Amino acid sequence: MEAVTAIKPLIRVAAISGSLRKGSYNTGLLRAAIDLTKESVPGMQIEYVDISPLPLINTDLEVNGTYPPVVEAFRQKILEADSILFASPEYNFSVSAPLKNAIDWASRSPNLWADKPAAVISTGGGFGGGRSQYHLRQIGVFLDLHFINKPEFTLNAFQPPQKFDAEGNLVDEAAKERLKQVLVSLQAFTFRLKGK
Repeated sequence: MEAVTAIKPLIRVAAISGSLRKGSYNTGLLRAAIDLTKESVPGMQIEYVDISPLPLINTDLEVNGTYPPVVEAFRQKILEADSILFASPEYNFSVSAPLKNAIDWASRSPNLWADKPAAVISTGGGFGGGRSQYHLRQIGVFLDLHFINKPEFTLNAFQPPQKFDAEGNLVDEAAKERLKQVLVSLQAFTFRLKGK
């Protein structure tokens, strides 16, 4: 009988969607990214981290250096991740309130974003969420969060051909290929920053 050895993922990625909507296209991008890593990006494991349970940031909730249990659990996921994948919808030329709230919770002392490699993807109308990406990158400067520069990924969800199905799953093959290139770039950047 041959011994079976489990292959451990080399890079653990925390995936965060700034949209809480059930059929969110941005969350659909993250599902596609998870599928792509299983199919064609070996050595990378993406875990979706749900930010919907987080309370609004309020330092009154910090007691004796601890945070509410749901916040502690979220912070632990960020701490354990080698890198971060954000799916950032654009709200009023910026990031969404739920995403900013999550960022703020994990930035409380100690700042868990510091020295993490990251990538940002987005979809929506018009510019496909691109303006939110620039604002998120600006926030990352203060947090010492290191974003890959290229390739950029924005996707106009409403331009033909169809990009998403009725459940919000990415169905456009060209977009999937572009998304795969983001993941490959994030993987290489993570190896470089972590010295692996």
